[in-house]
Amino acid sequence: MKNFKILSINIADKKGEKKIPIPEAVLKENFGIAGDAHGGDWHRQVSMLASEDIAEMIKKGAKVTYGDFAENITTEGINLPDLPIGTRLNLGDAILEVTQIGKECHEHCAIFRQIGDCVMPRKGIFTRVIKGGKINNESNCYYNI
Repeated sequence: MKNFKILSINIADKKGEKKIPIPEAVLKENFGIAGDAHGGDWHRQVSMLASEDIAEMIKKGAKVTYGDFAENITTEGINLPDLPIGTRLNLGDAILEVTQIGKECHEHCAIFRQIGDCVMPRKGIFTRVIKGGKINNESNCYYNI
């Protein structure tokens, strides 16, 4: 069992809008985060990005913070892109399953235009909610490989 932390939970009312941090969230089975525009019956219900990868972008000169990469959950202590598809992540009582590593970037985002790079297409992951539950920064988070 390997532990990790949630540093930020981020949602947006509409797709294409900047995600804003919230103190806690309700993960809904087969949907995603209640109140997030990307929720629905598909394989990319909840996106995740590690704070360590955001820190690398800041070192390159990006003026960014948690949620700016459109990630729903910003983590610490887990190398997300190394997780095999199908890995189960336990966040409090909720369970997420990794469905996709990275994504194609059709149009360069504002971060890419700012510094010529964006980490989300390479390092971000997408999950679906297997079991719902409430999460916050105090949630006990772990996974097994």
